Amino acid sequence: MVRKSLKKVSKHEKLKEFIKKYKIPQEYLSTNRKMVSRAVLLGLFIAFIPMPMQMVAVVAFMPFFKFNVPIGISMCWLSNPLTMPPMYYMEYLTGSMLLGIKPEPVEMTLEWFSNNIDNIFIPLYTGTLFFSVFGSLGAYWLVNHFWKKSVHEDRKLHRDNRK
Repeated sequence: MVRKSLKKVSKHEKLKEFIKKYKIPQEYLSTNRKMVSRAVLLGLFIAFIPMPMQMVAVVAFMPFFKFNVPIGISMCWLSNPLTMPPMYYMEYLTGSMLLGIKPEPVEMTLEWFSNNIDNIFIPLYTGTLFFSVFGSLGAYWLVNHFWKKSVHEDRKLHRDNRK
């Protein structure tokens, strides 16, 4: 269903005019399985990293990887101001557990973070690495799996309707 919606949007006349007007390479807006799954992989990988300007980081990967850029950028929106504190706290706890460190109680104040950044930096980025790698690879696999399943079901339905 998502696959069909993406195909419809990519063929929309206003989108074609926008692409032509701004001379955007068509390959960065392609909606095939590989381009979408790569976009999800890269976007989620960057989304789990606590850093400013995540969308710019995704766009910086354009010369190195071919992926659907709008989907990659939208995956960064997983970490928004509402979801950042629980995501990063979860990453900090996971990193502490992986390193065998007892996590410190966290206070949501700027003063606490500035005083304790040295203590939480290594566990936070260890947890970040864990979630970035395994979360993005899991999402990549799921997108591929459900895309293939959707194509298989469409073909089966088409074959059954022809008979």
